[in-house]
Amino acid sequence: MIPEVARAEGALLHLADGRILIDGISSWWVTTHGHCHPRIAAAIAEQAGRLDQLIFSGYTHAPAETVARGLIDLAPRAENRDPLAHVFFSDSGSTAVEVALKMALGTWHNRALDGLGPPRSRVLVLEHSYHGDTIGAMSIGERGVYNRAWAPLLFDVGTIPFPVAGKEQATLDGLEAACAAPETPACFIVEPLILGAGGMLVYPPAVLRDMAAICARHDVLFIADEVMTGWGRTGTLFACEQAGIVPDIMAVAKGITGGAIPLAATLANGRIFDAHKSQHRSRLFYHSSSYTANPIACAAAVANLAIWREEDVRGRIATLAEGIAQRMSELARHPAFAHPRQCGTIAAIDLITPDAGYLSDLAPRLRAFFQERGLLLRPLGNTIYLMPPYCLTAEQLDGIFAALIAAGDRFGVQA
Repeated sequence: MIPEVARAEGALLHLADGRILIDGISSWWVTTHGHCHPRIAAAIAEQAGRLDQLIFSGYTHAPAETVARGLIDLAPRAENRDPLAHVFFSDSGSTAVEVALKMALGTWHNRALDGLGPPRSRVLVLEHSYHGDTIGAMSIGERGVYNRAWAPLLFDVGTIPFPVAGKEQATLDGLEAACAAPETPACFIVEPLILGAGGMLVYPPAVLRDMAAICARHDVLFIADEVMTGWGRTGTLFACEQAGIVPDIMAVAKGITGGAIPLAATLANGRIFDAHKSQHRSRLFYHSSSYTANPIACAAAVANLAIWREEDVRGRIATLAEGIAQRMSELARHPAFAHPRQCGTIAAIDLITPDAGYLSDLAPRLRAFFQERGLLLRPLGNTIYLMPPYCLTAEQLDGIFAALIAAGDRFGVQA
């Protein structure tokens, strides 16, 4: 029977039958400060009574303007790099990625119309990536269980090997070769520092920095998908900050509203914007959504930005990350687990089992096991991961790791 959640507060989900679950994955990676945060909830309620919806074409409103300015102010910056000074609103992470792809290909199309080189359409992706479930986003994700049924709809991409620890040079060499090919790629898109649905695979900031440098050297647009990694998950506001890079295009969503309500944005630099700026309507950037920059969602985002400015969110993140690291070091000594890894407040570990992989039959059994112990955890096959809201207490964290140890005792095959 599917549990019914009646209400939520902080890191806790209150079920209709009276049980309480600790939300260890931020309800699919979206909730940052905690469920039903008072400042965000109040902003939503207040905005709903003033302006609920507005066509965002030829019109604007104050919450959207405030969010756009806030995103530009918070976006990664670096010397000698064109800043992310333009914001395009949408309504989900997948859509933000689709917009990023359209921006990249549209840039080269319009430059070709101006006689500035041939059009480019080749897209490069990182092995094991996941960028969403719309057609374009599936096309640039790992081919397999997520999208096998829709293979005829997907376009071809060039895949760069994932930077496995100790073999990072193979990734850089592969990217260098792909960028130097006769058909110069239009763009390269990555999940910075950690791949989410691909198995919570971590790679170092130095590799991210080197990949961005290769793209810059070959004039290949670099797209950072910060939908999951943004808003503090990796320890910094955006993962790109740790590599000291500024992408040409960056997609954000999930935590942009603190996770309370859907909203997304795609940030771009001046070069991307200028390529679509024209008196000829045929060259404009055509993309629309009925709920683009919805005022209620933008009001939630305004409140979220205020929380980041006015509260010690970074301190909470640092404390949570340290607490996870301490407990992960203990869990890693358990003989049933392997490959512990962490990136900020995201941590993952593999439960040793002969039935490994995303479709492992172990996953549904683990979900039920954790639910019985008062936890919402959703393993990726035999990979158990944590991505909790930043309000998680030390006591709640202890409860999560006690359940992880119990899961290893019950389900694990000792190495």
